Amino acid sequence: MTQDSTHGETTHSETYEAGLAMRRQVLGAEHVNRSLGKVTEFSRPIQELVTEYCWGEVWTRDGLPPKTRSLLNIVMLTALNRSHELGVHVRGAITNGVTVDEIQEALMQTAIYVGVPAALESFRVAEKVLTELEAIPAHG
Repeated sequence: MTQDSTHGETTHSETYEAGLAMRRQVLGAEHVNRSLGKVTEFSRPIQELVTEYCWGEVWTRDGLPPKTRSLLNIVMLTALNRSHELGVHVRGAITNGVTVDEIQEALMQTAIYVGVPAALESFRVAEKVLTELEAIPAHG
């Protein structure tokens, strides 16, 4: 992102645009548009950083396929105990071709290396999202 000092207008770089496209591809246009629609002047810098750097620089790299990146995010967000972002990335993982079994196994692995309480919380979050997506049956 650059700022035109003469007019104070913000223009987005090609990296930002690539990041926005990747973000929409993984998380869904509806989610991304809703998130960007809530941006305030205060939160604008972090949203632009996330879109340009995280999605435009890192997620667009060739070194790992999106499916692997999604699994890594699920594991890291479990370790960090970031439930909201975990839910977002469980949705993205399904979009990227990660199976329910793979999500379950990744979360099982976190119980050993991150701790059972974090894994239990992540199982709850993932189950809620997967039920909403109808990827697993509702409990009942």
